[in-house]
Amino acid sequence: MDAAVALPAKEGFQQQKDGKQVDLFYLHNGRLQAAFTNYGARLVSLLAPDKNGVLRDVVLGLDSLQAYEAARSSFLGATVGRYANRIAKGRFSLDGHDYALATNLGEHHLHGGIENFQEKVWEATQPDAATIVFRYHSPDGEEGYPGNMDIEVSYQLTGNNELQASFKATTNKPTVVNLTNHAYFNLNGQGSGSILNHRLQINADYITETDAFAIPTGVLLPVAGTPFNFLEPHTIGERVNDPHPLIQFGHGYDHNFVLRKEKENTRSFAARVIGEQSGIVLEVETTEPGVQLYGANFMKGTVRLRSGAMDEKNSGFCLETQHFPDSPNHAHFPTTRLNPGEVFESVTVFRFL
Repeated sequence: MDAAVALPAKEGFQQQKDGKQVDLFYLHNGRLQAAFTNYGARLVSLLAPDKNGVLRDVVLGLDSLQAYEAARSSFLGATVGRYANRIAKGRFSLDGHDYALATNLGEHHLHGGIENFQEKVWEATQPDAATIVFRYHSPDGEEGYPGNMDIEVSYQLTGNNELQASFKATTNKPTVVNLTNHAYFNLNGQGSGSILNHRLQINADYITETDAFAIPTGVLLPVAGTPFNFLEPHTIGERVNDPHPLIQFGHGYDHNFVLRKEKENTRSFAARVIGEQSGIVLEVETTEPGVQLYGANFMKGTVRLRSGAMDEKNSGFCLETQHFPDSPNHAHFPTTRLNPGEVFESVTVFRFL
């Protein structure tokens, strides 16, 4: 295997942090190879063959624990929670109780707060060569959330050329939860340049309309006649500078798409992306009701990736399968409430063709 697409070395990760051991774990299933670290239950590298059988690393990743600590604002490859995306002003109410969360995006709460799940060293077990299981206990009051919460996240390379992400959570008090993975993909290979010529299809008739601070207004906005209509494939860059106010607010795509669902909580088609150089096709299926398309609009070229290239704007894209942002403050959005005795479960599959 060419050194340019080798999995990262363990040495950059095998260190102590907060009294816990950080490590790197390798997965393989014969066609796909991956590396994860228990710092942030994070996807570091994913090797997939292109149309000529040449391996390409299709996620943006770094070489060491210190590099990830320095690049924390991008959430590169991390498991995100307790609540992925935004909660307006860091506040919500449950059963007459008002909760104030840590705010880390101006006056708003983003991706779990200041010391969010990407900052944690998770317990890790590897039951077989293709599976890694991460566990974390989030204590009552962490970042302002009610209830002790136990989270289990497993990542598995399946025999169908898939990376399957499975999330579970339980609590001892009524609370809210919204978990996802924040991988940045570039199907031509990390460091290969912009993803704006990737062709994208999203199975969604609506997005959640937002204000200038990316906080939902509560309106489900039809995609028809807008630059958010990906029911038929378009390149990501075709309309990325459209004068539509929501495109201007986000400096491109950073929006939650409301997925077509025949039945809630069932796995169904969400998105399909084609790398125009590599020919690699990524198909995404999920049990989640939404997916956040993010085009790395706020990367600034200040972080050096494993390939040696910098994290320039639009050097990757995210498809963060999720419940809707700010759902606790919008009763008509799919609920993110979790009660004692219940189990939150979510599955997303990334299939490579």
